Amino acid sequence: MAERSLRGVRLGAQSLQSEEGVVFHDRAQHTYTCTSCGRDTVLTFAADAEVPDAWECRTCGAEALRRVGDTTATVDHSDDKTPRTHWDMLMERRTLPELEELLEERLAYVRARRGAAEKATADKLSA
Repeated sequence: MAERSLRGVRLGAQSLQSEEGVVFHDRAQHTYTCTSCGRDTVLTFAADAEVPDAWECRTCGAEALRRVGDTTATVDHSDDKTPRTHWDMLMERRTLPELEELLEERLAYVRARRGAAEKATADKLSA
């Protein structure tokens, strides 16, 4: 195995590729300021890329807005949908009286099973 290894090269530690002949795209840096903690984050985008006005803060996860000069960009949240919860989806299919009836049926079923299990355990103990 020793005769097949590469001498003088640390595999994985250094790349054997060079940047010779590589043409990089133009880049632009944009600063985002967090609305919660006030921290600035500098991100690099391609110069011709469409830059978002909002980004997620790296430290707190709140919304960070792109700073243009001395002002920050404004983001319109009027089109954002509020997330539906499981309860909202359930209430689209059932009414409260139906849900109360289903709850009573399930509770009766569980109580019957528990009673049968307790009775079987009591029978085993008495035998």
